[in-house]
Amino acid sequence: MEREKEGILLESGTNEIEIMKFTIQGEFYGINVAKVKEIMMSEKVKGMPHAHPAVEGIFKPRDTLITVIDLGYYLTNENLEHKPRDLFIVTNFNKMTVAFRVQSIEGISRISWKDIQKPDKTLSHGEEGVATGIAQCSGELVTILDFEKIVAEIAPETTIQISEVEQMGDRPLCNCPLVIAEDSILLQKMIDDSLERAGFMDVKNFSNGQEAWNYLKGLRNDSDLYDKVNLIITDIEMPEMDGHRLTKLVKDDPRLKHIPVVIFSSLIDDQMRIKGEALGADEQLTKPEIGHLVHVIDSLLERFQKQVKDLEKSE
Repeated sequence: MEREKEGILLESGTNEIEIMKFTIQGEFYGINVAKVKEIMMSEKVKGMPHAHPAVEGIFKPRDTLITVIDLGYYLTNENLEHKPRDLFIVTNFNKMTVAFRVQSIEGISRISWKDIQKPDKTLSHGEEGVATGIAQCSGELVTILDFEKIVAEIAPETTIQISEVEQMGDRPLCNCPLVIAEDSILLQKMIDDSLERAGFMDVKNFSNGQEAWNYLKGLRNDSDLYDKVNLIITDIEMPEMDGHRLTKLVKDDPRLKHIPVVIFSSLIDDQMRIKGEALGADEQLTKPEIGHLVHVIDSLLERFQKQVKDLEKSE
């Protein structure tokens, strides 16, 4: 039962998410519907030698090879019995198509990001846990999984590579202040390390859009606002406030709107790009493209500095 994304995308900037609930061993888990390409009955999978233990193998529906991850094994470290009624959630993010084996689909709930709580470190196995949030959906507590982290752990070559920045060679140091909203500790560190290697020395990190917005809102009336924030980089999926809502708030504000916003997310596709453009995002990039992000930052900072000078002349 393939789902057309045109029918599931929410109105832009409302800070809402649709969660698809599924079960493994009777526990409820969730995935952002925007990541779901289709749901399929499980099929025979061809095993792959020397693969990660959670990689079940590959299958080929409609002439496309797709890797299957046994989500039950990944979460429990146990070889759970594969049953004929198991399902494959076929996902698309970071420009990759990956299928995850689950035991049942329990429906879709539409909730606000404000209702998604970040799990504490006890629940999330330390700072880099696999749960991005806990939500109550239709009376059930649902653990929303960090699918980017799962794939990055299984196949590190598919995520952000600092080598892309190292290949640029020595770059001049840059003290332009950047604001980053990113809820994943793992990805936040990867982005920070990459930007530091690229010469950016003033980076302020926030774990969700709400924290970033509180910071920006506190600066908006400062006479030296444009000395304190030169560019904003935001993920889309974050508890409390998502990146689309943050972008809308920034671009609807008469002073903050001049600050460039880059949406840096695993979810960027043609439909998401339309949403981001409607909200006023200056650029939108898929998460592994850290080298491209550095070049985009360079370009937007140069444009912003010229814009600030024009604003100062007009005052």
